Amino acid sequence: MRKGKGAATLSIPAAGGEGTLDAQSASTTTPVLALERWLARKLLELSGHPRVSIVLWNGEEVPGAAAPLARMHIRDRDALYRLIRHPYLHFGDLYSVGRIEIEGDLVQFLETAYRGFDSARDTWFTQLQHLLNRPRANTPADSRENIHHHYDLGNEEFYELWLDREAMQYTCAYFPDPGMTLEDAQRAKMDHVCRKLRLKPGDRVAEAGCGWGGLARHMARYYGATVRAYNISHEQVAYARGQAAAQGLAGRVEYVEDDYRNIDGEYDVFVSVGMLEHVGRDHYRTLGAVADRCLTEAGRGLIHSIGRDQAERMVAWIEQRIFPGAYPPTLREMMEIFEPNGFSVLDVENLRLHYAKTLEHWLARFDLHAEEIERIFDGAFVRAWRLYLAGSQAGFLAGTLQLFQIVFTRGTNNDLPWSREYLYR
Repeated sequence: MRKGKGAATLSIPAAGGEGTLDAQSASTTTPVLALERWLARKLLELSGHPRVSIVLWNGEEVPGAAAPLARMHIRDRDALYRLIRHPYLHFGDLYSVGRIEIEGDLVQFLETAYRGFDSARDTWFTQLQHLLNRPRANTPADSRENIHHHYDLGNEEFYELWLDREAMQYTCAYFPDPGMTLEDAQRAKMDHVCRKLRLKPGDRVAEAGCGWGGLARHMARYYGATVRAYNISHEQVAYARGQAAAQGLAGRVEYVEDDYRNIDGEYDVFVSVGMLEHVGRDHYRTLGAVADRCLTEAGRGLIHSIGRDQAERMVAWIEQRIFPGAYPPTLREMMEIFEPNGFSVLDVENLRLHYAKTLEHWLARFDLHAEEIERIFDGAFVRAWRLYLAGSQAGFLAGTLQLFQIVFTRGTNNDLPWSREYLYR
């Protein structure tokens, strides 16, 4: 879906292997059969009766719960059957090409849909949808391909259009004041992380998964740390190195284009913000072992990750089209990082609503630049990413997604603060 050469593309194949996903295939003259009315009602029932109604291709409305918050327009018969077969995958594909359209606020529609599906979590239909999803692996080779798919879409021509303009933070911001700008909130997030780590001049920091390098530069500039940051995205590393050189920080920040599994050396601090989602459950002990071998006896660590309250795979469309290899863990699953390596958890904070607010800012900025993004990619790409950002915001609002920050150290370390006052001074 990218026009021309360059970064990774978003591929939306014809769902089910037959036909096309072209919106031109929609037909408003095709009659609606009694079976199809029943299927539409059944879809609403199996989805937990969300406050949504379905409008079929001939204009006929199938009501859901009383006072629907939004209407889902299904533009042709085949779209309905695709949606019935695998809604967790085909809804996103069909929406991206205009064969499903939403009347009403997209975030509100998705939030009520998530709440409905969550209430139907233990039904055979919902369990079947998760069984149909086959996440990609996270071996070193697979991880590189997964990251390329999502992050190497272009720095200046894509991500810079809607992320914060200062540090290019593609992770949850921190809003002590909900009225803060995105730039202020991302600075506040980086300071929040640094305070939790009690970062001080001279500290040596290992960062696993550094994005465009903003946190590493912040730690070096404002806290006097020296940072070695690892990342397997070539475009992100090139951008980060350029920014460090331009800001006179190249001597205190080193960006290494390599997998987190290859971190070496000795450090006072280990930090990972927004990478654990890409590690995969099978590799949590490996990540913990990396932190164990590189941290000093009094070393401190922080893991910042999207998570869930109950173990569940990522929605199939997100996993297959947007974020391959992604998995948001529960707190119980995250303990696989700490327990086998003798780490003690010092602090756990959930910033769920802060991520919803962050996504609200990102989506607004994305929409401001939608025409420009469409010229680079195409209309289906814009619709797919709007759905991804709106769906993520809805997930945090509905509570199906969480954002955990966990601070840890060795269980034998007694150099600990007596209170949490240091976080808010």
